[in-house]
Amino acid sequence: MSAASFAAAIQARLETRWVAHELHALDETDSTNRVATERAAQGAAHGTAVLAERQTQGRGRHGRSFFSPASTNLYTSIVLRPDGNDPAPTTLLAAGIAVAEAVAATLGTPDRVAIKWPNDVLIDGLKTSGILMEAQALAGAWVGILGIGVNLNVTREEMPVEFRARATSLAAASGGPVDRAAFAARLYGTLEATLDLHQRSGFEGMRDAFDAFFHMRGEPVRVADLDGTIRAEGIARGVGADGSLRIERSDGSETRVLAGDVTIVKEAVR
Repeated sequence: MSAASFAAAIQARLETRWVAHELHALDETDSTNRVATERAAQGAAHGTAVLAERQTQGRGRHGRSFFSPASTNLYTSIVLRPDGNDPAPTTLLAAGIAVAEAVAATLGTPDRVAIKWPNDVLIDGLKTSGILMEAQALAGAWVGILGIGVNLNVTREEMPVEFRARATSLAAASGGPVDRAAFAARLYGTLEATLDLHQRSGFEGMRDAFDAFFHMRGEPVRVADLDGTIRAEGIARGVGADGSLRIERSDGSETRVLAGDVTIVKEAVR
């Protein structure tokens, strides 16, 4: 399927008011976030979406790569203009809720779906989606670029060896192919509803929805910087109103982290 046909199939199912009504479809690009940033600099409206059938340099957090094979998954980026204000850090968590809801609705088994703070969605403990939020000032106004990649029909055998032990796809989890256009339309819908609620009520207005997918509570975790330096370790107790991960240290005190790589450790942190 060409990118244009894919986009047409999505828009035929789309029921949103502002997300993806302007949809730029590309057969191949280096990164949908880069293209969306260019579109935003040219004046692209709130909700403008970029879609690619293949990314050659898909980006995750901290500059990591995101595996992006052709015509099997969903790679999209959305331009956000939140009333001229800097997009809140919790926008990333709101997007995680939207992706988790779309994945859960497609699988029909919500209990298998979880959010790993701050930006991954898991099925049965395996990563199926990564989310990247980038914010910058363009033409005197703050603009957010929300990048979302979801593994839909890629098989685990097709994944690079280093990903197979920790990643999956909706097709692998459900045992059958996923209608990509239907999933994309559903995701744009859940994203719009969640971001509208976030705009009105902030993270506190969606805490219950987040907590329903936050299975890390009570788990022993370790948060490290890119160079491996441990920033915090202890028991995950939840997420603060600012989006920070709350961690209880072994001495009973609490620390909060806003960024870092989180690992659920197999043995309790002491």
